[in-house]
Parts: sequence; C-alpha cells; structure tokens
Amino acid sequence: MKLSRTLSIILLIVANIAIDQISKIIVRGKIATNEVIEVIGDTFIMTKVENSGAFLGMGSELSPTLKWILLLILPVIVLGGVIYYIITNKTLDRLSLIAFCCIVGGGIANVFDRFMYGSVTDFFHIDLGGVFRTGIFNVADMSVSFGMILLIIASFKQKKLEKANA
Repeated sequence: MKLSRTLSIILLIVANIAIDQISKIIVRGKIATNEVIEVIGDTFIMTKVENSGAFLGMGSELSPTLKWILLLILPVIVLGGVIYYIITNKTLDRLSLIAFCCIVGGGIANVFDRFMYGSVTDFFHIDLGGVFRTGIFNVADMSVSFGMILLIIASFKQKKLEKANA
C-alpha cells in the first residue's frame, strides 16, 4: 500500500513531534532539574534544564510580550508557511521533503513546549574534550539540525544534477 504524499508528510512531522514529546515526558518525570546523569562518562550527559529562550537560551531575558511574538507567534507563522510550501510544491525531491518535515516537526515540538509550559525542556549535552562541545539540547533540536543537514546535502545534489543536465 502506497501512502499519499500529503499523508506521508503528516506522518513524518507527527513522528518527529511524538518522539520529541515522549522523550521530554520521560525526562520531566525521571530527571530532576540540573541533575547530571553520565551516559558516556562526562562526554555525553543528560541534565534537565528549562530553556525560556530560543537556541542556547538566546532571548530568555526578553519581555514576556516580545517572547510571545518572537518565540510563539512568528515561529507558528513560519512553520505554517513551510507546511504550505512542502504540501503544495510537488517538485520537491524526496530528500528535501524529508528535511523540511524534520525541521517542521522539531519546530512544532518546541513551540508546543513554549505554549504549554512556558519553556522548552532540554536535556542532552555532548563534550568531546574541548574539541567539540554543545549547549544543552533536545530531540526536537536534533530533528531540526538533521533536517538542515539534509537540506544542505539535497542542495548540493540538486546543483550536481543541474550541472550534469546542462
């Protein structure tokens, strides 16, 4: 049975949201705020923080009105636009479509947290001994980042295809 394109888009977005929200429910229920759990020594840890801002806490000092506009209303408008774009643009290649679904799913999951809880629950942290170190992030952030990487790959593939056809 082949799923329709629109149903596939919806299912992929919903899967991204569900995986993120399930992980956050578990973390909220099992890990105390700022508790540190070493998963792989001090290289990969879990520690629950509530992020009232955006990426890496940026904007957490904004007034409630500006937070409402910049972290809820604007993202909802942008996510709605991207959903409209991916559903109506039938020429998108499969890789770009998957990328946009990951970005939208992760974005919706974090907007949902901001709306329901006033903050986003973050809990993963990676530190590769100073070579590479992340802020504290969550599954939705990974989904958005993965989607962005896929979009870059899709862009290079598209340019290569256009060059070959020229």
